[in-house]
Amino acid sequence: MPVYTVHAPRGAGPEPFAATDKFEFVRDGFHFWAFVAGLIWLIYHRLWWALLGYVVLSIAGEVALSMLKVDLGARFVVMLLFALLMGFEAASLRRWTLSRGNWRQLDVVVADNKDAAERRFFDRWTAQHNAVNDQWASDRGGPPPTRHVPSQSFSRPPSPAQNDIIGLFPQPGVTR
Repeated sequence: MPVYTVHAPRGAGPEPFAATDKFEFVRDGFHFWAFVAGLIWLIYHRLWWALLGYVVLSIAGEVALSMLKVDLGARFVVMLLFALLMGFEAASLRRWTLSRGNWRQLDVVVADNKDAAERRFFDRWTAQHNAVNDQWASDRGGPPPTRHVPSQSFSRPPSPAQNDIIGLFPQPGVTR
């Protein structure tokens, strides 16, 4: 299942609710279009420093390979590996650019798609929001909210009857 990181601009002030429409959900994993068309993908996502590095490394790689008189097949393999690296690291480049742009990472969400990630994040986020002092329970997210029942441990839900048995035999001591 895909993992998404949630980022919010710091310019929104102490109350991130004011800029929920500007939140960015970055999917971790392989990005096919960054692999196929890295230059266009970087421009589309406005990753200017990463674009500059991509162009410089591409040109430097081509110049180095031509100076070493490497044949066309080996050049193709090297550039294919470079494109593969771009596909795998595309999400990291987006997160790096967001962090340099004064964004903060709020949470990590596991969901099937971006819409489900948004729903899951905002459900958990509104539950964690502390209405008393209008701040996050934690800045980087964390586990979902837990029950606050002092007499019960969190690991096992309360049981309606003490002698319930899970398995093949519904009652203790009875044969089937």
